[in-house]
Amino acid sequence: MSKRPRPEPVQVIKQRRDAALHRLVDGVPYIQFLGIHFDRRGDELTAVLPFDEKLIGNPMLPALHGGATAAFLEVAAIIELSWSMLWEDMEQGRLDPSSPAAMAQLRLPKTIDFTVDYLRSGLPRDAYARARINRSGRRYASVHVEAWQDNRTKLFAQATGHFLMPSREDEPDPSHMLAT
Repeated sequence: MSKRPRPEPVQVIKQRRDAALHRLVDGVPYIQFLGIHFDRRGDELTAVLPFDEKLIGNPMLPALHGGATAAFLEVAAIIELSWSMLWEDMEQGRLDPSSPAAMAQLRLPKTIDFTVDYLRSGLPRDAYARARINRSGRRYASVHVEAWQDNRTKLFAQATGHFLMPSREDEPDPSHMLAT
């Protein structure tokens, strides 16, 4: 009678998933410029935009710049879409996230349109966002993103975006690959 292989330790799985997320995020220089990072709990991501003076648009209030807010929401949506594809491929064994070559082949979704609702001024403090995928097909995805600061129920911005999903079957287009 053959024994079943022993499951991987939870810590090993967690480290592999965290490394894959860091590779995905670190491959986009603009994310690094804004200082955005992601808190992962299982497959759920929360984007974090740490406060920085360079993000202030109106120093008289002071308030976060609308462009920084929009960029934060769009990054949260794109990384959520990419992470959902990456997660599925990792869990199905179709992608080895420890392979730099495999991770270099990842392409980000392209924004078709992105509409931001500014609900109140973003204050000079850390901001958080979560994206929810409403629909994700082979070629198209729709995502809703909500951003808050101190209280999850008091949003300061929300957005809806539509994205062209990268093809999984075709040869990668180098102009849309992540930097390694």
